[in-house]
Amino acid sequence: MKTFISANLVLILLLATSCGGKQGSRKGSSGSQPADTGRAVITFASYDHDFGKVSEGGKVGCIFTFQNTGTGSLLINNAVTSCGCTVPKYDNKPIEPGASGSIEVVFDTSGRSGIQTKSISVHSNASTPVVILQIKADVITNDAPPV
Repeated sequence: MKTFISANLVLILLLATSCGGKQGSRKGSSGSQPADTGRAVITFASYDHDFGKVSEGGKVGCIFTFQNTGTGSLLINNAVTSCGCTVPKYDNKPIEPGASGSIEVVFDTSGRSGIQTKSISVHSNASTPVVILQIKADVITNDAPPV
């Protein structure tokens, strides 16, 4: 019984090592690895923006600029906000290594008052697949007594 198990074990080991040793040795194969397409890296100039004091009822906007500091093409898949009062706009074309892009964020202050903080989740194919941007504003209502 021990001889039978040992013989099977030797056979399994021989098959495993012989299959592993023949990789890349097929006729016509150069044996080289496929070219590395690289990885995108998204780097923002700033990750937050403070509008300061703004009047209630208007729309304010800012532009977040970024650069692809990686070696592969960057593609923004989606930008999701924490509130419907904030709308992001971005180009969905690939951004090549070394190139820059931007995300415009518009915040509607209608019906808001006091300090407002909103976040924008940027989803991409970058090495960090989700980046959080943040905007802040102190919305002053017209009814508020002067300070």
